[in-house]
Amino acid sequence: MKALCWHGKSDVRVDSVPDPKIENSRDAIVKITSSGIFGSDLHLFNGFMPTMESGDILGHEPMGEVVEVGSAVKNLRRGDRVVVPFTIACGECYFCKKTLYSCCDTSNPNAEMARKAMGHSPSGLFGFSHMLGGFPGGQAEYLRVPFADVGPLKIESDLPDEQVLFLSDIFPTGYMAAENCDIKKGDTVAVWGCGPVAQFAIQSAWMFGAGRVIAIDSVPERLEMAAKHGKAETVNFEKHDVYEQLQEMTKGRGPDRCIDAVGCEAHGVGTVEVVDKVKSAVRLNNDRTYSISQAIMCCRKGGSISVPGAYAGSADAIPLGAFMNKGLTMKSGQTHMQRYMEPLLAKIEAREIDPSFVITHRVKLDDAPKAYEKFRDKEDGCVKVVLKP
Repeated sequence: MKALCWHGKSDVRVDSVPDPKIENSRDAIVKITSSGIFGSDLHLFNGFMPTMESGDILGHEPMGEVVEVGSAVKNLRRGDRVVVPFTIACGECYFCKKTLYSCCDTSNPNAEMARKAMGHSPSGLFGFSHMLGGFPGGQAEYLRVPFADVGPLKIESDLPDEQVLFLSDIFPTGYMAAENCDIKKGDTVAVWGCGPVAQFAIQSAWMFGAGRVIAIDSVPERLEMAAKHGKAETVNFEKHDVYEQLQEMTKGRGPDRCIDAVGCEAHGVGTVEVVDKVKSAVRLNNDRTYSISQAIMCCRKGGSISVPGAYAGSADAIPLGAFMNKGLTMKSGQTHMQRYMEPLLAKIEAREIDPSFVITHRVKLDDAPKAYEKFRDKEDGCVKVVLKP
């Protein structure tokens, strides 16, 4: 089959690789019909994620048709149309029973590698390094899905792929980000970044009762999407001092809730941005902390910060003194996908939201390498790419 494979920093190629096979009785094989390029895929493309190996298949936002199931999979059959969550969960361990699916104790075969880096291992993830399982991803013609009796969501309506595809990651991720903020009715919510996850965090903030949403970015088409589809007020950080602007907009108090939907490749302006880039380049700092540090400084006293943005390693220069003295609360984590997929599908079916608004580019799998470059460089109004294997 054809698959998009990682071969080093800024080097992805469509290769011919062996077709996946059933390896466990709880596996399924899915023929991919649509697969998204996700913002955190760029962390791999740009060389920020350790334990990648040449030839690794990328992609963790897929859906398609079941073509084979293992003997223990009783909830799926050939021909079923499914969305595959990016987190792999067993459904039986201590964490899965608490619906903390992205903390699954069972699904990462390389748990010891992750434990050494993080203290404990999260769940396995599709297409996201060997530290997180080394599982081939979904930017391919076919995908092996472990624990298929727990993960995939069956789509039984005639909704098109583009309306349900993002149940695999960005819609639940944005929704959990808003939920983690503990939004109270009427709160002002500030969202750093206007990429795809941020767009759904904005949409979800309104669902939780926000009275006001402010979106922060510098890319015009992303800011325009946040304003048009998310009804957000916008701040361009290249034109305004974000701290000063947010204080002015909130009469000096600061936003009640802040969401860092950027992660380890955050960009800013001025000296801090330059220092972060230098540290990253010489490996003194794995992650750039511009957005999360700014959220801490801007958030009102006693407020809360949610971090759906992906971080890959370690960082310094985070204002922990401000975090502690202001009495802030922070929640983060990979998304507990299996908790959210079904209820969010119900919202789509009820026409409360059409997630396809975020798509700007549709390309064939063969054109994926160029699409990665376009997405990275924010060219041609590229906000969200969907691959069609």
